[in-house]
Formats: sequence, structure tokens, C-alpha cells
Amino acid sequence: MSEEVNYEMMTEEGHAPVKSWTRGVAFESSARKQVLNAAGMPFIHKWVAVMPDVHAGIGATVGSVIPTKGAIIPAAVGVDIGCGMMAVQTSLKAEDLPDNLAPIRTAIEMAVPHGFSSAHRDHYKGGWDRNVPSAVTRNWAELDAGHKAIIGRHPVLKNANGMKQLGSLGGGNHFIEICLDEAGRVWIMLHSGSRGIGNKIGSYFIEMAREDMRSIMANLPDRDLAYFNEGTEHFREYVEAVEWAQHFAALNRETMMEHIIAALGRCKGIPPFEAKVQAVNCHHNYVSREHHYGADIFVTRKGAVSAREGQLGIIPGSMGARSFIVRGKGNPESFHSCSHGAGRMMSRTEAKRRFTVEDHIRATEGVECRKDEAVIDETPAAYKPIDSVMEAQKDLVDIVHTLKQVVCVKG
Repeated sequence: MSEEVNYEMMTEEGHAPVKSWTRGVAFESSARKQVLNAAGMPFIHKWVAVMPDVHAGIGATVGSVIPTKGAIIPAAVGVDIGCGMMAVQTSLKAEDLPDNLAPIRTAIEMAVPHGFSSAHRDHYKGGWDRNVPSAVTRNWAELDAGHKAIIGRHPVLKNANGMKQLGSLGGGNHFIEICLDEAGRVWIMLHSGSRGIGNKIGSYFIEMAREDMRSIMANLPDRDLAYFNEGTEHFREYVEAVEWAQHFAALNRETMMEHIIAALGRCKGIPPFEAKVQAVNCHHNYVSREHHYGADIFVTRKGAVSAREGQLGIIPGSMGARSFIVRGKGNPESFHSCSHGAGRMMSRTEAKRRFTVEDHIRATEGVECRKDEAVIDETPAAYKPIDSVMEAQKDLVDIVHTLKQVVCVKG
């Protein structure tokens, strides 16, 4: 690991320090305020770490690493529990792809339900039958017992459509891409999380934490910093539920990947190929039990990826930019973390106000993707330059592969 100190330090009286890897990238005042609010909580272990894709979020700053001892802040984990990335290298080469990539995009869109409310509705008619994709039924078998235990204690979570949404993409910034690496090898990459059931679990426990802390809410710098104390019944129930949702998210990505690989294999002109030559599946919105600086703690990564020494991760750029497969350097000062992407530079509303469909078409030239008004909020210029983000965290990760998308399916 490099000995170079690449972070900047922020301190405020009565707060834990903040170490930010933001040299050369924007770190707006609203995000700074959110980070300092989190650093003011009494159970922060050592300091809060800020990644170069930082921007203000709901509940906690996106691009932050919040280490806590004896407590967890549910709103810092958020409602897209277990959101993350998966990438698979195939044996295909660029020359194996057809000149016209539109049929590949169509095949993927048909294989994976996408959009905020999309699920496997065509296969769900009061019960699951032989028409349900096999990966869904197989992977749900791993989740079913845990799901029943959670809804047994919290019946309000019963109708969250978990099984119907397993293997579906979701909306917003979730995506599926076909990419080429520096050697012209074909990769499949996707971004998604725990869908509606994770949202329901997150929202339910965030409100529960606020209710538990109703008597002291006025003393919190932000109502979204309501927390559960370790050892309490609600803490145990939240940890159980959030770990289940994170497992759902990982299996959701695996399920979609299986369906995408099969769909790609059915495309006309695509030769037989192997997948999972190299595969990475990583969360970037989650909480985990870890050991840092002599203590067993909880680490909440809100828009950040685990980057232990030698660990592979994924840092995607925007629709028209490069993405990276990286290897962690195990930097202890970031709590073995790196950024989860380029990071938004402006709100969705501002992007829609500032850019036109013509701007988006130019920015995504060479990529088979949607080029209409509905995706302008995801246009590349709404995000920070990925090269600047990577430079700011050069002491956190090494680049293993550089990927450039040629097909992009948006949620």
C-alpha cells in the first residue's frame, strides 16, 4: 500500500474527525454538513471516511463510510439495502458481437424486468408454476425461511412482493451493460439492489428508530440519525432483517446475471461462450460487522465498496464513460473502502433542466441505449468525471480492468 497521504482532514469541536478522499473533485457544502452531522454522533469509531464520489443523500451522505461501535443508524444504510454491482467476464471478444447491437439490448430487456415496479408478473398468477424462471425459484429457496421469520415478527412487511421481484432490475440509476475491456473482451455488468422488499424493510426500521428515540429527537442534528443501540430487541431485529435484505440483493444480481447470460446466448450470431471467467458481486449500500483498529464494529458503507487488500470491486462510470474493475489496497484509514461510482454532480431535477435530448445523444454516442427525455437525469454530464474520481482514490485501489459500455439497459 502507498504511504502517500491522499486524504484531507475536517475537524469540528465535539465531533469525530472526517477524512475525505476528495482532492480534485467536488464536495458540496450540503454533503459536508451531512458528514459532520454523522461525525457528531457519540458512537463513531475513530473517524468518518468520505469517498471521492461524495454527494448529499437522504439519511446519510452518499460516498461515506460510517464506523460505529454499539449502534447502527438505519437511515445511513438507507432503503436500497444491499444495492451494488455484479460483473462477469465472458470468453466472447468484440468481434463476436454484431454490428447492430439493438437486438442484444432488446433480448436483455425481455429477459429482465426493469423499471420501478416491474417484476415477474407474467409468471405470477396466484402461485408459482413451471413457467417461473428456474433461477428465481432456486434462489428464493435460500431466502424463504429467513423471509418467513422476519414477517412472522413484523407482519406489516408481508406483502412486499419479494419473490416476484427477485431477478428484476428496478429503476433510477440501476442498469445492465455489455462492456468491452482493454483487450476487447466482453463483460456483462449490472447495478441493482433489494428492490421493493428492501425499501419496505429499510423504511419500516427507519421509522421504528425515530419512534424509539422520540424523547431525544430534538437533540439529534438530523432526524435521519436516529439509531438503535446494540443489545436492544429492535437492534437485533434490524440486523437480522438488513442482513437478509443484503442476501436478497446479492442473489437478485446473480439471478439477473443468469438470465442475461442465457438471453445473450440466444441472440442470433453470438457464438457459444463461457461466462464467469472472472466474476465480482459487491454491495455498496450496506452495513457489515468488521474489525478495525482493535475493535469489533459495524461499518456502514453508504455508496462505498469494501476494498480489502486483494479484494476485487467494481466502480462504474456514467452511461457514456468508462468503468473499472479494481483491486483493493486495504488502506486502513478508509476502513478498507473505495468509491462506488462517479457520484452525482447535480440533482435529477437540475439535470433535466440543464440538458436536452440532443446533449444526451452526443454524450452517449457509440452506446446502444435509450436516448429519450426520460433518461436525461442519468446523462453522463450529471455525474462527476470518473477519471478525477479514480485519481483521488489512487491510494485505495488499483485498476485491474477498464471497461467501456457498448450496450446499456436503464431501469
